[in-house]
Amino acid sequence: MRASLIQIAVDPDESVNSRRERAASLVRQQRGADLVVLPELWPVGAFAYESFAAEAETLDGPTFRAMSQAARDAGVWLHAGSLVERAPEAVLDGAPDLYNTALIISPDGALVRSYRKIHRFGFDKGEATLMGAGDELVTVALPDAVLGLATCYDLRFPELFRGLLDEGAQVFVVPAGWPARRRAHWTLLAQARAVENQAFVLACSTAGTHAGVEQSGHSIVVDPWGEVLAEAGTGEEVLSVEFDPAKVATTREQFPVLKDRLLSVTAPRR
Repeated sequence: MRASLIQIAVDPDESVNSRRERAASLVRQQRGADLVVLPELWPVGAFAYESFAAEAETLDGPTFRAMSQAARDAGVWLHAGSLVERAPEAVLDGAPDLYNTALIISPDGALVRSYRKIHRFGFDKGEATLMGAGDELVTVALPDAVLGLATCYDLRFPELFRGLLDEGAQVFVVPAGWPARRRAHWTLLAQARAVENQAFVLACSTAGTHAGVEQSGHSIVVDPWGEVLAEAGTGEEVLSVEFDPAKVATTREQFPVLKDRLLSVTAPRR
């Protein structure tokens, strides 16, 4: 299985429309990949809180349309990173207006699944106060592997990944807008989630600086033994790697640690 992680730079001087067009062009260049991944909130910037409401869109909005066409043109499965979703149900039942929502698009351009980020970052400010929390675990069955979806700050909560593991996930896909000042945690946590669940981790972060926050870059692919298969630098680049999803099963057979689990977690399911 070949994956391409597009570590796009978020430049505050570049318009959202221009970045959409540039991201779509980068996706089209990945023809031949099985899976392409974009980072968290790349259209607006993960820390550009003041722009969230103005740039919010529905799931069939301009970002989806651009990414849908790009996925069709490239013939790839596309994890389109995440966007600021304006929830249509908010008008009807008083639900939160905004969510940090990831999109999975098939090679024919269809929206297959969406995932609303469960753990919101910011404590008492930013995303944590501006956005609603998702409440459902999401997995997606591709032809060669089952993906488990998580976003950025979710990486710090191992119980979410245990829940995805129990849903059959073999490959965790984690788009992020991770700050450079905590880059060491990014690498450490990606490897920990891989080792403890004996699964692949594909973690795609942004580059650049937006809203005054330098981004970590260092998108990373980790195998079920915790070995780093590929890692990007700090700038914009495409990180491409080939891996065998069958290694998940062989790792779990060779070192059957998961069979010794005595405790379970209760997690929301979809």
